[in-house]
Amino acid sequence: MKHVLILGAGYAGVLTAKKLCRKLRGRGDIEITLIDRNPYHTMLTELHEVAAHRVEEDSIRMDLSRIFTGRPVRVVLDEIAGIDFEQKIAAGSKGEYPYDYLVLASGSQPTFFGVQGAESHAYTLWSYDDAVTLRERLEDSFRRAARERDPAERRRILTFYVVGAGFTGVEMAGELAEDVPFLCERYGLERSLVSLYDVDILERTVPILPERLSGKVERRLRRMGVEVLLGTGVREIGEDYIVLERDGEQERREAGTVIWTAGIESSSLAHQAGETLKNARRGRIETDAYLRAPGHEEVYIAGDNILYTPRGSQEPVPQMVENCEQSADTIAHNLACAITGSGEPEEYRPKFHGVMVSVGGRYGVAHVGLPGHLFALPSFLAMFVKHFINLVYFVQVMGYNKVVSYLRHEFFTIRRCRSFLGGHFSNRTPSFLLVPLRVWLGLCWLYEGVMKIVEGWLNSPKLTGFFGGANAFFQEILSSAGARNVTAAVDAVASATSSAEETLSSGVALFSYRILGYFDLTLVSGSEVASSTLADYALKFDFPLINWFVSTLILPYDGVQLFMQIFIVVAEILIGLLLVFGLLTFPASGLSLVLQFMFVCTTGLYLSTFWMIFAAIAVLIGGGRTLGLDYYAMPWLKERWQRVNFVRKWYLYHD
Repeated sequence: MKHVLILGAGYAGVLTAKKLCRKLRGRGDIEITLIDRNPYHTMLTELHEVAAHRVEEDSIRMDLSRIFTGRPVRVVLDEIAGIDFEQKIAAGSKGEYPYDYLVLASGSQPTFFGVQGAESHAYTLWSYDDAVTLRERLEDSFRRAARERDPAERRRILTFYVVGAGFTGVEMAGELAEDVPFLCERYGLERSLVSLYDVDILERTVPILPERLSGKVERRLRRMGVEVLLGTGVREIGEDYIVLERDGEQERREAGTVIWTAGIESSSLAHQAGETLKNARRGRIETDAYLRAPGHEEVYIAGDNILYTPRGSQEPVPQMVENCEQSADTIAHNLACAITGSGEPEEYRPKFHGVMVSVGGRYGVAHVGLPGHLFALPSFLAMFVKHFINLVYFVQVMGYNKVVSYLRHEFFTIRRCRSFLGGHFSNRTPSFLLVPLRVWLGLCWLYEGVMKIVEGWLNSPKLTGFFGGANAFFQEILSSAGARNVTAAVDAVASATSSAEETLSSGVALFSYRILGYFDLTLVSGSEVASSTLADYALKFDFPLINWFVSTLILPYDGVQLFMQIFIVVAEILIGLLLVFGLLTFPASGLSLVLQFMFVCTTGLYLSTFWMIFAAIAVLIGGGRTLGLDYYAMPWLKERWQRVNFVRKWYLYHD
């Protein structure tokens, strides 16, 4: 039995474990153990959103037990104090863990550069606990300021300094600036009482960006009310003050809250490991081209702990999420080769695709593309790329479950419109207002099904006339240069689409477009345009594959026609009953949309019937949870669905 020990459940640790499981699938002689002090994985890049109360805290937290459900990974909660590289044992507070192969992915921690009082008086933003603590601190500051009678003390309490103008610093400053007006409104404070500063010894914000984009970030912060102090160092931080230095002169200023985002170094465990392994640059550990520690080929270094300069590069790999993801892939491959004795190890040759930084929930800049060919994106696209990249990561870690959760937090339950979409996607309509629409849609489907029974759809083939009459209606109008009598054809399509009009005397083609050289979209009216109503206009989407299916596999056979008719009748009645009673509303609405699509592609639909499509979309998500049986049925079904092993393993559920 080979023991693989992964220390750290950050980006690199979690992805290494998942990728290694996939490569060693089916082998019973491998034990993979993942050790972390916390039972969850944290999205460190999104901490500022929680700290400034834009999203709930559970949006950045993923339980390790759920990530590795159904996978041969043993998750252990412990804090590793040291590693004996000669005996191949990691020692924790709860026990010792022998290994054959070790992956050190312990991540980073804030570094304070010896600034007096920084560690004891500043608030950091580098963990889940940091984000929650800072959120409570910010809320409490406004609460205390609202009660404070001394104007000078009130201003001090509402003075906030963010130290650091890198990624985390400008994102935190932007989120805070965006949240301040809402906090002021909540606690009855004037916005002018609040002072926001972003301080950095460097001469521009986010220096990894091109200078032009750094300038855009700085200007955006200033427009949001943040005073950006560049070329300014921090010498001391106290309980209620901060000491700044610029051009050799120091200045003591009052401060209510200081947030430290000025830099990171490797974790204390990596520092300790560096006493045996070769390290440099704030505790990062040197590796060979295969991400192994020189002299200890059974030890692999991942993510932020890596100090390695790829071939052809001038700088070591950056401490970024993309480095964590790509290093995890290389380590998983090389570990699998070492364990199985097959395959060739690969050098670590990362291809970084740029960087993106958000300044609040509405604005961002991005410098992205292919290695060596990066370009800037406008704000909207930059924010879109940020969310898209997050979704790609969530697909790797927790699949459908986390994707749904992320979309809900970032798009569908947006607080105070703090989104690059401006909050337009945020749900505001009380769901009970949709109940009459849901019930009426259900009753209409019931009526359709019952009327087809009355017309004899369960007894004899009807589809030849159903489809043929509709086609004749459209073809007669399209082939006619002027008005023609299409009464018989209109009768057929009226029956097919439940039009209120039974006969029309003339028809007009409004347009007929071929899309991509394959699909035809046609809109006609059964009457002259001047006298037409919605019930006269019919839209058809000609899909050749569906036409072939209908004409070849359905219409020539009476038995198949009758089967399809029975299916349509049963489906319409079932949809109607489910919607009326609010049971299984999602599949019922989905099937409603499928039937409407079938009708658009075969017989066409009168525009007066299109409301049924939009109604089905409106009640698609959660439409039966209010005054419907889904209120009782869905929690019961959800609980039992999540107990199924393959469902949990492949994350085919959402919270």
